Amino acid sequence: MRFEVPQFIEIEDKIFGPFTWRQFVYLCGGIGIAVITFITSKILFAIIGLPAAGLAALLAFYPVNNRPFSIFLESAITFYGSTRIYYWRKRNANVYQSENIPEKSATPTNIPTPHRNGGGINSLSRKLELTALQKAE
Repeated sequence: MRFEVPQFIEIEDKIFGPFTWRQFVYLCGGIGIAVITFITSKILFAIIGLPAAGLAALLAFYPVNNRPFSIFLESAITFYGSTRIYYWRKRNANVYQSENIPEKSATPTNIPTPHRNGGGINSLSRKLELTALQKAE
């Protein structure tokens, strides 16, 4: 049995003429605000109505980096609304401090401890091998 697989799932359906549902809602809201402010007062129309109609046009038609303008606007509001001050606190040099290690599990004195200047992963592996060999004996 053959099934038809949808090909263009990222494209929204055109509902009202050449407009998608989202574009239609944005345009109706922006034009509605512009008409109401035009009827009430010309100054209110210039202050509120024209910017609302412009924002509605941007939301309906203008993509930013192939994404809707609404996502860009939401990201901009989140960025400018949140704190952007990051504090860096220097951590201790050792992750495991001596106060956290119990006295019974202290390293024996006969195991050579690697020095930091010539250390690295090789000296750490050598120390682990020596510890394993001493436990096996």
